[in-house]
Amino acid sequence: MKILFAVSEAFPFVMSGGLGEVAGALPEALSSIDKENDIRVILPLYSKIAQEYKDKMRFIGDMEVRLSWRSQYSGIFYYEHKNVKYYFIDNEYYFNREGLYGEYDDGERFAFFCKAVLKALDAMDFEPDIIHCNDWHTALIPVYIKLEDREKYGSIKTLFTIHNIQYQGIFDMSIMQDVFDIPWERSGLVEFNRSINLMKGGIVCSDFVGTVSTSYAREIQTPHHACGLEHILIENKDKLKGILNGIDTEGHDPERDPVITANYSSKALDGKKECKKSLQETYGLDITEEVPVVAMVSRLAGHKGFELVISAMDELMKRKVEFIVLGTGERWIEESLRTLDERYPGRAAADIRFSGEAAKRIYSGADIFLMPSKSEPCGLAQMAALRYGAVPVVRDTGGLSDSIKDGDQGNGFKFKDYDPWEMLEALDRAVEAYKDKDLWEELVIRGMEWDLSWEASAREYFELYERICGKNKEGQK
Repeated sequence: MKILFAVSEAFPFVMSGGLGEVAGALPEALSSIDKENDIRVILPLYSKIAQEYKDKMRFIGDMEVRLSWRSQYSGIFYYEHKNVKYYFIDNEYYFNREGLYGEYDDGERFAFFCKAVLKALDAMDFEPDIIHCNDWHTALIPVYIKLEDREKYGSIKTLFTIHNIQYQGIFDMSIMQDVFDIPWERSGLVEFNRSINLMKGGIVCSDFVGTVSTSYAREIQTPHHACGLEHILIENKDKLKGILNGIDTEGHDPERDPVITANYSSKALDGKKECKKSLQETYGLDITEEVPVVAMVSRLAGHKGFELVISAMDELMKRKVEFIVLGTGERWIEESLRTLDERYPGRAAADIRFSGEAAKRIYSGADIFLMPSKSEPCGLAQMAALRYGAVPVVRDTGGLSDSIKDGDQGNGFKFKDYDPWEMLEALDRAVEAYKDKDLWEELVIRGMEWDLSWEASAREYFELYERICGKNKEGQK
């Protein structure tokens, strides 16, 4: 099977969130399943990619990429990492920027990238069975294939994965031809609510649509979660499938992690107690084993459930718990959390920054991990928490619903309604379980040994790729 991942970011080269983590881990997992698979990834050559990687890249060619009236140079660079072939589209005008996203010309930048991906196939000497596109930044690839003479791309199929439907790539209709190079007579492919909606184009024009958990695939067919696209997804539900993301279990391994205070495993948990004590010391919390440390590591955004946490903080602090939160984001949330240590000395603390190392120390030292999201396509933090023996308390939505199991032989606690009292009730159940040390240790060990690897997810993707190609082959008979 020959697969080309088209993505706007990929670990370890450049990453701003979960998309980059998936794009780094899934191709590697697919390659390890079967060495005969030819897995390749293509992304922009951003200026912020570390020079140590750039120095090892090999230039394989250049090309002129046409986008409407523009004709721009693009170089193609190659680098192999962990049995996966990576290609980088070079254009300093579009990709020599401080950040990855949020530029005034993002629409033009990623339209250029989509055109360049298709143009680069010749230089790569590669005809993939499937181009796996991800989020709105690559949604124009199946659109451009649809607009071209189909014979030009042979039997190439497309899979378009929705990582977060909130970000749809919406632009003014006036730039349809000038920026996106889409003829007005074909504007229906991307037009939605009198605007250009690139995610809609990806859904409609791709051969199959994926998303990052089975529950999220159901949820985005409803008005509450679809951000307006529910009817488009219902119309395309026969080609929609959710596959839960995995996690890098080697990168999240408390037995070998050099960042945490002490190493431990599900077979020898003593080191976790040292990690908890160190965490309490670091954040000025009372040093005690008698009460559980409840932690959050998250982007500070409304949909992550912080309105529940902030409104319930006084009630939460009436429980015998300690509380730590790490993250940055919306200013009102930052300001609401910043003074926790003053309001609840020795009981609560907020670390308003982003730090991967601090996150791991919190996972390793926490007893309970709180994730009360209003919406969560997949979520990776709850999986990381499980690996480090922090028991998740989550809202029953999206990937949280699929990865956390409540009750006997489960790995955490869930609540259904987006309500602070329901959240507190779930936390109370976790705190009550914590009092039974034998029961709690069983729960911790079960969570640490839960299968969170990419292997199972990669096998599902491989089956989906075969289904997409097989379905179309049957249609050609």
